[in-house]
Amino acid sequence: MSARELITDHLDLWTGAVTSRSTAGRGRNGKIELTGIKKLRELILELAVRGKLVDQDPDDEPASVLLERIAEEKARLVKEGKIKKPKKLPEISEEEKPFELPEGWVWSRMHYALIKITDGTHHSPPNHETGSFMYVSAKNIKPEGVLTSGITYVTEEVHEEIYSRCDPEPGDLLYIKDGATTGIAAINNLPIPFSMLSSVALLKPHHQSLSNKFLLYCLRSPFFYEEMRSGMTGVAITRVTLKKLDCALIPIPPAAVQHRIVEKVDELMALCDRLEQQVGDQLEAHEVLVDTLLNALTRSADATEVAESWARIAEHFDTLFTTEPSIDKLKQTIFQLAVMGRLVPQNPDDEPVSCLLQRYGIKSKPYVIHGWAEVALGGLGKIIGGSTPTKSKTEFWDGDIPWVSPKDMKLPLIHDSQVRITEQALKKTSLKVVPENSLLMVVRGMILAHSFPVAITGREVTINQDMKALVAPNEISKYLLLYLQAAKSKLVELVDRSSHGTCKLISEKLWSHITYLPPIEEQARIIDKVDELMALCDQLKARLGEAGETRTHLAEAVVEQAVS
Repeated sequence: MSARELITDHLDLWTGAVTSRSTAGRGRNGKIELTGIKKLRELILELAVRGKLVDQDPDDEPASVLLERIAEEKARLVKEGKIKKPKKLPEISEEEKPFELPEGWVWSRMHYALIKITDGTHHSPPNHETGSFMYVSAKNIKPEGVLTSGITYVTEEVHEEIYSRCDPEPGDLLYIKDGATTGIAAINNLPIPFSMLSSVALLKPHHQSLSNKFLLYCLRSPFFYEEMRSGMTGVAITRVTLKKLDCALIPIPPAAVQHRIVEKVDELMALCDRLEQQVGDQLEAHEVLVDTLLNALTRSADATEVAESWARIAEHFDTLFTTEPSIDKLKQTIFQLAVMGRLVPQNPDDEPVSCLLQRYGIKSKPYVIHGWAEVALGGLGKIIGGSTPTKSKTEFWDGDIPWVSPKDMKLPLIHDSQVRITEQALKKTSLKVVPENSLLMVVRGMILAHSFPVAITGREVTINQDMKALVAPNEISKYLLLYLQAAKSKLVELVDRSSHGTCKLISEKLWSHITYLPPIEEQARIIDKVDELMALCDQLKARLGEAGETRTHLAEAVVEQAVS
């Protein structure tokens, strides 16, 4: 099977599993990235470095000759004082070789295959928005090259000291070796000298013997990526050491094979680009279709019309709701229909909700739907804030009382938290107990930039300073939870993003937000209907997961067959 056939004969494995499991997301420059096609790219690189991507020619000059030339060039540079004398590293044993190579290829340690392996300065120098020479760190290294946007600069004196040891030139390889982005590799695309921080390694090939693009594909291949990341050292920041890079194994093919591999990989990556674009266009068209149909639901005049539209959509569930985002949009539409009074029929015999509110002393206004009322969110009950007890007072911590923070707000029902406080903390701090059946909301944090976490308490809890609680009448708490879930996008619009480094919901905006409440009997009917439809959505997601797992197993079988 040719490499092209590997792609075209298994399109459903590379694209179908991805779209059904919704691992598609927005990547660089808004481009849709597909995990399945990402896996396909990895497979292409793995086949390339194993010698299974192009035909071998026994007449090609063997790679051992290339290593001899590299050694000669390094000896010349040592004699001229341009590089240090190469150290002696252990021979490569048969057991150490990751896989068998074709005839004419050789395994080599990176130390012997490259002219130089080094890194930037280990002491971050003063750097500013302007200066004589650019100062490159890991944040500037992207797969396409060095990103100069937002780059800083160092003085000529600082640069000369760094550059005397680490001298990146156009065409050299730059490899991130520290931190979360370790493994990103790029060819230096800058035509001018610059200084580097030690988070980036410089790999300088002998261009007449080792293609920099072939080396780039080796560094990006799954086998090399796993080899490097498996032995990262460090505590606060994990890193790949220069010693490990020196000793790392890479396969060296004959020069002619290197060029054939580069041409083939470029061709197949372009094919992946076209496939990614095609699938991305399909996903965007699918997204528009889903949005249009769900918007039609929310424009329905009443529950009867919603039921008719729902029946038409339900006939095409298997083709419409094929991604997790589309199912999440369906859920949000269900919430919106519920709080608009269009999910279940109204009953004129239901007691107006204003009667219940009056019994609690809550003032409200009649709403356009019979029996409904409108009231500001903050007028529905008591508002409780939170705080953090002094960390140094051990008697305040590791107790039995949940202390809820935004990171605990992953489910709509809160029974517990990651951290607990003691009775002493309640007695000696400003913390207040939030009763069971209260509404919890995140009012500060970057999560408010795109979401509005809300939950209901399943027991008494306390909260931290980034949270607020609303103690509303028990009879309406569950419906209020549903209402706030439906109003997520409106509440996110109220978020103040002017503060540096965080987002805040201003109390006046939050508590003056108008809620619309149906009669208690209708609230119960709405909640039952929503629960029923949410269960259906969960079933759809479960089926997607099962189908995705099946495709993943098939894809893994194809990959195993291809590399074996």
